[in-house]
Amino acid sequence: MSRNAVQLITYADRLAGDLPGLARLMRTEPWSSAFAGVHILPFFTPHDGADAGFDPVDHTAVDPRLGTWQDVRAVAGDGDLMVDVIVNHVSADSEAFRDWCARGDASESAGMFLTMSSVFPRGATEDDLTRIYRPRPGLPFTPYTVAGRRRLVWTTFTPQQIDIDVTHPRARAYLESILDSVADAGATMVRLDAVGYAVKTAGETSFMTRDTFAFIEDFTAQARSRGLEVLVEVHSYYRRQIEIGAAVDRVYDFALPPLILHALGTGDGGPLARWLDVRPANAVTVLDTHDGIGVIDVGADQTAAEAPGLLAPHEIDALVERMHAASGDTSRLATGTAASNLDLYQVNCTFYDALGADDHAYLAARALQFFTPGIPQVYYVGALAGRNDVELLRRSGVGRDINRHRYTPEEIAADLDRPVVRALFALCALRSRLSAFDGDFSWSLEDGIMTMLWRAGEDHARLTVDLLGHRAGLAWSEAGAEGATDDLLADPPRV
Repeated sequence: MSRNAVQLITYADRLAGDLPGLARLMRTEPWSSAFAGVHILPFFTPHDGADAGFDPVDHTAVDPRLGTWQDVRAVAGDGDLMVDVIVNHVSADSEAFRDWCARGDASESAGMFLTMSSVFPRGATEDDLTRIYRPRPGLPFTPYTVAGRRRLVWTTFTPQQIDIDVTHPRARAYLESILDSVADAGATMVRLDAVGYAVKTAGETSFMTRDTFAFIEDFTAQARSRGLEVLVEVHSYYRRQIEIGAAVDRVYDFALPPLILHALGTGDGGPLARWLDVRPANAVTVLDTHDGIGVIDVGADQTAAEAPGLLAPHEIDALVERMHAASGDTSRLATGTAASNLDLYQVNCTFYDALGADDHAYLAARALQFFTPGIPQVYYVGALAGRNDVELLRRSGVGRDINRHRYTPEEIAADLDRPVVRALFALCALRSRLSAFDGDFSWSLEDGIMTMLWRAGEDHARLTVDLLGHRAGLAWSEAGAEGATDDLLADPPRV
């Protein structure tokens, strides 16, 4: 997988209608020049369940409304392909869970699903229960009737998402069947969704424990044996991200988005600079995803509050308020306890609106992302500099839907004509093509000016950003040819 290649993150249906439509889109300009890979968000059966595909009834089947495995292979044939592997849970409507609810211990799936008593066979104290780390209010249990008996089933996220015992033979076989399916479809990388919560250990936080790391190591080996790289998806304390990065192929840099927003909002690049000093280089960089903009990743350790974060509490509070104000308070409608949103550690907002729909600030943010070491990914709404979809939010009542717009072909065509989108696609093409990005990285910060430099032999790429003024300039060379621009919006880079 190329470090130069910018990848697109998208739902198949919300951008291109279905999988064949996505394959066609990725072969056409300007998409084919801008993006060398794609992360297709869950396309399994069903793709539109309780959590937008992250609660699969059958994780090895493509939702027929979107296409087939052959259609997935067609997308993979044009570049790198990332696919989600949801390791922590399955849908309450899955055949295995329904069978266990009906037959209990007589079910072949008995033991596959976690309950309070299976983790705490001798009972749990108040201290045991309050020690469990969960990014949502309340305890992670939902009552279900199993063979006529009420049981407290472990549900980390929603009552529809049933946690599995990843150490159970049947659960292991299930997870390995998913790897077989996605590897056969031509995927090059799998994203381990919610893996930080996958192992429950009595008396511990049950989040990113030693047992979790052991599971990640084992599952990564299983994936690699099938030719798959592994990306770990965990929102957590920044030092834990560094620890994860040392153990896996790739880890998300979830600290980058709030640090860039802080830098562009205040002119203070110090926290971003300190992160550049210590962050894992084997990262996938993002500014936006299908979830909200995380702030937990720059805060104090949620399991040991005495460990400070990359931003102080008052800086995080100010950052969140700036995002709300920049979006005209539309993000406030979708965040916190609003709109059935349970992810209290995220602000639901498009990244473009989080910067007040300021084209120069947005392009400066993307340039900072693209010059930061790692594989850059751009969410489909962000690729089109999308605004908060308040109408969809009001219809669904789901906070994260504010950043999950369903595009029509006419909307896409209109957005591709906007100067900020044309400039972003040009920036993507530059990041994907220049050989300098395979070289050595350095940076400096002086008087509110952040400079990032890549150099490989005679080739180079230099970014200069005035953090408070939101102006970004580029200079580069490639095989003897040179280029430069002092205004990404008015004069997009051409390579």
